[in-house]
Amino acid sequence: MKIPFNKPLILGNEENNLNRVFEYDKFSGGGPFTGLCSEFLEKDTNCKKAIMTPSCTDALEMAALLCDLKPGDEVIMPSYTFVTSASAFDSRGANIIWCDIRKDTKNIDETKIKALITSRTRAIVVVHYGGVACKMDKISEICKDHKLLLVEDAAQAIGSTYKSKKLGRFGDLATLSFHETKNIQCGEGGALLINNPAMVERAQIIRDKGTNRIYFEQGKVTKYTWVDNGSSYLMSELQAAFLYSQLENIEKVNQNRMVSWNYYYELLSEFINRDKLPIIPEKCTHNAHLFYIILDSSEQRKKLIEYLGDNGILAVFHYVPLHEAPYWQGKYNSVNLPVTEKISDTILRLPLFYNIKKEEIEFVVEKIKKFIMTNSNQI
Repeated sequence: MKIPFNKPLILGNEENNLNRVFEYDKFSGGGPFTGLCSEFLEKDTNCKKAIMTPSCTDALEMAALLCDLKPGDEVIMPSYTFVTSASAFDSRGANIIWCDIRKDTKNIDETKIKALITSRTRAIVVVHYGGVACKMDKISEICKDHKLLLVEDAAQAIGSTYKSKKLGRFGDLATLSFHETKNIQCGEGGALLINNPAMVERAQIIRDKGTNRIYFEQGKVTKYTWVDNGSSYLMSELQAAFLYSQLENIEKVNQNRMVSWNYYYELLSEFINRDKLPIIPEKCTHNAHLFYIILDSSEQRKKLIEYLGDNGILAVFHYVPLHEAPYWQGKYNSVNLPVTEKISDTILRLPLFYNIKKEEIEFVVEKIKKFIMTNSNQI
């Protein structure tokens, strides 16, 4: 049996939407399907404006531009995240201030944020790891008290909630990813969700390469020109058409994944301590984006990855902490992030995708159990 880590979602109705794009001969961004995707996300999250982007990286770069950062400004974020969570803000000249994560959710540790705030702090970036919410009420309160901007990297979190409120609705800005590894996908793709009304107009200018094209389309000017920083941040109509067919089915997709997630948990909790399995806090609903186990050491994880691979199962680790990346060497005298480093060394993600079969999950669990028994290990 061969079990991949991920299978990009295909529901079977994507071709119908693509054929409609071919019929009306509009391929660049700003067409009907781009509008439908934006409207869906605005209604789903209740954000002020949703802008479809070619990738989540582009959405993060737009967010950094909207934060209007100056060289030397500081942005607090976790080190346990994908590189573009940080590079988008680093490229604007901001100093990244790393914060450790919680052992339970692998999200930014809200109890450690205040100690990192200085007179130069301008924003906090949170990452909802695995689609599980950060402690958003506490973090929102910190931002309000210190007059800081709040950005949610919700790349993995479409459909997840915190206290019945969709993730992506808490920050001034939020980003989503529709990369092929996500619950719903269009190969590459993203969205910027804007909750701060003061940022809506400028966001559209930034999206349109820094031009005032929105005024031209509204009939306010007779021609448009360059007025601000920006780039080509608009999702193509082909991406949007493909994506919209999946957005319409997001609840079905997430429910399907949740059944598989729960089955993993049921089987693995019989012989693995629950603190080594995903922990979902109260008042959080998640989208079953990923399932992981925590090993005792990096060496144990390496051996298990090899053992599973020998049995046709692809299981993978996750982020290398950004503060340990070569790019950051020499930029800091000392960064103490013990939980981040421990999790990075010991986390192992298991295969999980839409319509994964029960027998495939059972096979993965069976091999993990056999590894533990054969090697006299305990997880």
